[in-house]
Amino acid sequence: MKKVMEELENVGLLNGINNNLKEAYYEALKNPAFKELIDKLKVKEAILIKYTSMLEDSSKEYSNCLKCKNILECQNKIKGYAYLPKVINARLEFNYTTCRFQKELMKNTEYLNNVYLFDVPKEIREASIDKIYTEDRKRWEVIEWFKKFIKNYKKDKHQKGLYLYGNFGCGKTYLIAATFNELAKEGIKSAIIFWPEFLRDLKSSFQTDFKEKFEYIKKVPLLLIDDIGAESTTEWGRDEIFCPLLQYRMQEKLPTFFTSNLDLKSLESHFSVTKDKVSDIKAKRIIERIEQLTEVKEMISKNLRK
Repeated sequence: MKKVMEELENVGLLNGINNNLKEAYYEALKNPAFKELIDKLKVKEAILIKYTSMLEDSSKEYSNCLKCKNILECQNKIKGYAYLPKVINARLEFNYTTCRFQKELMKNTEYLNNVYLFDVPKEIREASIDKIYTEDRKRWEVIEWFKKFIKNYKKDKHQKGLYLYGNFGCGKTYLIAATFNELAKEGIKSAIIFWPEFLRDLKSSFQTDFKEKFEYIKKVPLLLIDDIGAESTTEWGRDEIFCPLLQYRMQEKLPTFFTSNLDLKSLESHFSVTKDKVSDIKAKRIIERIEQLTEVKEMISKNLRK
């Protein structure tokens, strides 16, 4: 008898839950966005009632999407995505769906995946030819050089790169990144690596992906070695990494770019001294390879980071 009473109580409890769900569902139906969303699903009401709470969440995001005009106005929990239901085997499954504005953004920025970045800021990733600072006349010669490079590279991939040196914060890296991004739209792969940190990373990755990283930057069609001369000179970094890298790219005529605060004479002095030794010959060989790979230009301009 006790067991029967418990079963009856459970049935009553279940009926109470079902009634509450139905009430919540019919109340939600008063919301036009909720009703419009479920009308598109074409499933039985009994199934919809079970998912009332999740459908209400979806209807809010669905409603946000109906009113949205661009990705910047997105009010959903995850910008550019809507939490929406889908009918699969007469059941509802909820997933985040990419909105039309996010799809457009992804399509327009897909080319950025052609540029490999290592330890560089977001503004460099998004560098654009259209946003280059042009008010300073001292920059014009260098800007023109890059415009010619883009034009010539599309015809002949074996162009010389550029050794660009100048004062801190004058936009050297941004100019080269904007050039790479422009060529990335043509499907051309490139890499921008902050040299001091990249060396440290290579040294710590001997047991993992050292070879993969080194081979990639050695063979990538366009390479920027950023802030050369800012690293501490070691025989390993100079003789085992930098020299073979330059030698390969020189032999294969792969355009290579450098940014630095040092002119080539100062860079030679930098490479001549390691912790324990002075080696003028090895430093001269490095400079000779850089001169083979690049044209050399100085850019002195206002500090754009202030």
